[in-house]
Amino acid sequence: MTRIKLLSPWRRRFQWGTTLLILLLPWFRINGKSLLRLDIGELNFYFFGQVLRIEELYLMLFFCLALVLFFLLATLVFGRVWCGWACPQTTLNDVAEWLAGALNLTVTNNKLEGEFWRKALIHCCYLLLAFLVAANLLWYFIEPRHFFIQLANAELHFAASVTLLIVFVTLYIDMAFIRRLMCRDFCPYGRIQTALVDPGTLTLHIPQSESHRCIKCGACVRVCPMEIDIRQGYQVECINCGRCLDACRKVMAPRKEDGLIRYSFGLENRGVRALLNPRTLLVTIATLGIIGILIIATLNRPLATLKISKSHLVSDRILEDGQQAIFFNAWINNRSQQEQVYDLEAFDHLAGESLLIKGQTRKIILTGGGNQRIDFVLVANPPKKEKNIQFILKDKGGEQMASVIASISPITRKSHESK
Repeated sequence: MTRIKLLSPWRRRFQWGTTLLILLLPWFRINGKSLLRLDIGELNFYFFGQVLRIEELYLMLFFCLALVLFFLLATLVFGRVWCGWACPQTTLNDVAEWLAGALNLTVTNNKLEGEFWRKALIHCCYLLLAFLVAANLLWYFIEPRHFFIQLANAELHFAASVTLLIVFVTLYIDMAFIRRLMCRDFCPYGRIQTALVDPGTLTLHIPQSESHRCIKCGACVRVCPMEIDIRQGYQVECINCGRCLDACRKVMAPRKEDGLIRYSFGLENRGVRALLNPRTLLVTIATLGIIGILIIATLNRPLATLKISKSHLVSDRILEDGQQAIFFNAWINNRSQQEQVYDLEAFDHLAGESLLIKGQTRKIILTGGGNQRIDFVLVANPPKKEKNIQFILKDKGGEQMASVIASISPITRKSHESK
C-alpha cells in the first residue's frame, strides 16, 4: 500500500511549535534578565540579552520596520500560508474545534451542536484557554513569576488588570461565538494579500491541466474550515491551510493517482524562479538592509550612558569660603550584561583642571542593564561668565565610558541676596 504524503501533521507540528515558543519565551532568561520583555515601569526593553532604555527606542523603529518588511516579504513569497499555518487566530480556532470534537460536539454554520452539558463543558475550556492566552500576553510586560504572585495577592496594576480582562473577554467571545467569521469577514489581511499577490506568490489551487481529473467527490469542500469550494478558483477567503489538498490525496490514492490540489509558486507553476522578480527582490534587499542596520546599531551601542541636568529643586548658592555650589542630578545606565563599578569626575572644560564634586560619585555599583540616579554638588570658583564643565564617567579600570558637557553660570549679587 502506497503511503500518502499529507501536510496536516506538519502543519500541526508547526502550530504546536510556534505556540509553545510564544508561551515559553517569557520564561527564558539571560544573565537573570528576561529574554524578551518590555518593562514599562523601568522603561527597559529586554531583547535577547540586550537591555534597551527608553532613549534607545529609536532601535525599536528599526525593529518594527524590519518586522513590517519581513511580513511584507513573507506575504509576497508565501501568500496566505501565514493564515493557515502561523496565524494565532487560526491556531485558536483549530484548538477550539479540536476541543469540540473531543467532546463529541460539531460546529455547523459557526454554531455548536450537541448536548447541553457538553456545551457547558466546552465553554469552561474556552474560558481557561482565553485566560491562558491573555496572561501570556501580559508576560511580555510583567515577568511570569511576578505576574502570578501579584495576581494571587490582588496586587496586579490597574492597567494590567484592565488589559487582562479585556483580552480575556475578547478571546472567549472569539472562540465561543465568532470563530472562523473573523477570518472570513473581518480580518483585513486577505484583502491586503490580494493587493500584494505576485506572479510568483505561493498559491494553493487546482491547475487547469488537472481539473479534468476531478471526480466531484466534494471531499475538499467538506474539510474546508472556511466552507469554500477551491474548485471555483482563487477566493479571498481561502487561508491556504492545505486541508483540501490532503483530502484530495486520500480520495485519489486508491485510484493510484496523485491529488489534484497543490501548492505552486504562481498559477503557472514556474517554481522558485518565479520569485526572481523586481518587486520581491527589492523587498528582500530592503528587509536584509534594515535587519543589518538593526544588528550593527545594537551591537555598537556604548556600554554605558550618562545624563546630567541641573537640579530644579535646589538653587545655586555661594558658600562661606566664597566658592559656588551647583546642584546636579545624574542618570547612569549600565548597558552591559555584567555588574559594573563607576566613578564620576568633573573637569573645567577650558582649563582642563579637575573640579570638586560631593555626593555618591565614587564606586557607583550597577547591575547588568541597571539604571541609577545620583544627586551631587559641584563646588567651584564662581565663574565670571557662563562656562562649560565636562563630566566623565569611568569604570573601575579608569577607562572613560561616557562624557557629558554641562554649563554653569555666575550668581548675581541681587539673586544671591534674595536667597
